[in-house]
Amino acid sequence: MKSMVKLSNFKKTALTTLALVAFLFPLQAAHIIGGTISYVCKGNGEYTFTMKIYRDCYGANGVPGAPFDGDNGSNAPFPATITIYKGNSSNPFDVISVQNPTITRILPNLSNPCLVVPPNVCVQEGVYVFDLDLPVSNESYHIVYQRCCRNGSITNLNDPGATGATYYMELTAKAQELCNNSPTFDLFPPIAICTNEPIDFNHAATDPDGDVLVYELCTSLNGGGNDELNFNAPNGVAPDPDLPPPFNPVNFGTAYSFSNPLLASPPLFIDSNTGFMTGVPFAQGQYVVGVCVSEYRNGVLLSRTLRDFQFNVASCDPTVLADIEETDTVTLAGQQYYVVDACGENAVLFTNQSRQQQFISEFRWEFDINGTTEVFNDWNPTVNFPGIGTYYGRLLLNPNAAQCADTAYIEVNVYPGIDPAFEFEYDTCNAGPVSFTDLTVAGAGPGSIVSWDWDFGDNKQSQEVNPFHTYLIPGNFNVQLVVRDTNNCTGLATEPLPYFPIPELLVVAPSEYIGCVPASITFDNLSVPIDESYTLNWDFGDGGTSGEISPTYVYENIGTYTVSLEVISPLGCQTDTIWNNLITVLPSPIADFTYTPLQLSNLQPTAQFNDQSIDAIKWRWTFGTSGISIEQNPSHTFPDTGMQVIQLVVFHESGCTDTIQKLLDVIPEVRYFLPNAFTPNGDGSNDGFRGNGLLEGATDFNFRIWNRYGELLFETDDPSEAWNGRKNNTGELSALGVYVVVVTYTGPRGEKKELRGYATLIK
Repeated sequence: MKSMVKLSNFKKTALTTLALVAFLFPLQAAHIIGGTISYVCKGNGEYTFTMKIYRDCYGANGVPGAPFDGDNGSNAPFPATITIYKGNSSNPFDVISVQNPTITRILPNLSNPCLVVPPNVCVQEGVYVFDLDLPVSNESYHIVYQRCCRNGSITNLNDPGATGATYYMELTAKAQELCNNSPTFDLFPPIAICTNEPIDFNHAATDPDGDVLVYELCTSLNGGGNDELNFNAPNGVAPDPDLPPPFNPVNFGTAYSFSNPLLASPPLFIDSNTGFMTGVPFAQGQYVVGVCVSEYRNGVLLSRTLRDFQFNVASCDPTVLADIEETDTVTLAGQQYYVVDACGENAVLFTNQSRQQQFISEFRWEFDINGTTEVFNDWNPTVNFPGIGTYYGRLLLNPNAAQCADTAYIEVNVYPGIDPAFEFEYDTCNAGPVSFTDLTVAGAGPGSIVSWDWDFGDNKQSQEVNPFHTYLIPGNFNVQLVVRDTNNCTGLATEPLPYFPIPELLVVAPSEYIGCVPASITFDNLSVPIDESYTLNWDFGDGGTSGEISPTYVYENIGTYTVSLEVISPLGCQTDTIWNNLITVLPSPIADFTYTPLQLSNLQPTAQFNDQSIDAIKWRWTFGTSGISIEQNPSHTFPDTGMQVIQLVVFHESGCTDTIQKLLDVIPEVRYFLPNAFTPNGDGSNDGFRGNGLLEGATDFNFRIWNRYGELLFETDDPSEAWNGRKNNTGELSALGVYVVVVTYTGPRGEKKELRGYATLIK
């Protein structure tokens, strides 16, 4: 049998693009991620301030985050409020509102062009420009903007969701005196940083006055509240007015500080003279980083500008990655090799799984074959190796490019093949174990086979060399053997095995049966192995037969019966068994009865029951839920109306029984009659007019009386209330004569009843 290439038991895990966690949080937490304030002196105490605020514009699941304050185009709920404090006063010198920032999207800019930025990165810059008239003073002015809602997913802060931000600029007395201009940062910080890639960012600023600038990592400031229902309250989203200095620093978590704000090796560092920032982060996350630039003139501090920003560190996919389908990987002399094993095949197909093809402009395969480097330029080449042995090669991507190149190193092992085979033996007529013998020829030599995996086709397995297996059911089974040698090469052999022996013993249940006629018996065939492919011949002893495996048969006559079964396998093997006197069918009585009267009611609730059964010696009556009797012909009085289930169980002298049930309806009856005259003369005899009778179970009773002019004189829903001859039973007595009476009611079973009559009033 032809050998196969080794199955892969390892697959190199490529770098996986991970979405920046900064963009996976709810809308209310996706907002400001950084900012800074600078100014230009126009003279005479007039200044133009520029405030740059940065926001995360991806909210949860790509929904836009909260808008910039004052962004009318996004229906922002309130403007950006700027508060000015003077000196140490906690009372605002001025409060202004600014609207309509200029909004620009910031594009990612990675230091390594061969990496792909995660696709859901979105940062916008909002630029607010406003003028202030600040008279020259020997005290500083503090220009303050505060906002809540840093991302709740920030890694290096304690309770980041409850941490706000303060952006402010101090206009010192010396800066006012000199009409100083503050420095401004030249470049925007990278909005996405890749793990294990160096940060090479120029964080330098430009000062229009040529003052000396000194850079340092510094702490970011807390600010803003979390009262989202009261925007402008002191603890609201954007306090109005903003709070005065001094401002509290953010609270860094364990292992973090303003000078060590993210996990990096080497750590994050900024050159104090040039502003050049370096470091290699190794942990994904979101990190608040503060960078300050201090401005000096003749050794005097004029201003200090804080840039507060959120660095997003994510795992980035390389644009070019050399990768092949391999069996395993090994490390040789510090270099990872893809291992490709071939078993019994000198021609080896290599599958190129490199990514991303749109960035691969050139590729080349090189293999060292007997000291000669052979080159292949197919994407998936087939390489013919001269024989058994180990060979080395490599796959080069963009080999002549300065960047975005990659190489995969390859080890090829060509092993001898395996010719797996086996045989089996068993008795085709008698159920028993099957003997399996391995006949595999191993190319690696005797004793090189190290594992045997048998699948017997019935969901049973074995790892023995030459196993025995017993099948519990018959059938055509596909038996498979997978062998593996010391080189981890595998071979597969498959053989069909028809297994249709006859059962060693025929067994059925019940093993004995005594019952009453008619006797319905299910013969449960417990013999194995048997299935629908076998021929079965049942003889039930009374002339009845069946070819089912486990038939159900009804004996209609009294007697004792011998049962036999013959089984013939698909291969022609035969066996049979006779069970003498297996079935005994006893006589049974026949239950029946009548009753009188045929119609019972609440007025006549007693019935006489008459037994009509055949061959009964005892009786048991059940009268619904109202009683039982063991008399042959009992009588019974029913205490309630309605349908009654009457059951009679009769007993034969053999012990067999029969049961019959009949329904008996006890009807509820209403008897109601109207008189024809009354004498309302107050003598205590026949002074009122009403009906008499039995109204049990009746509902919706209504009794009405009219005079000959159609006037309603009396009406009641109480059957016991009588008419006394007066209108509505009050006032003067009506005239002598005849009056119309109508009575309606609903019977116990919903039937509508109406009685009409006349009431003659006699004095």
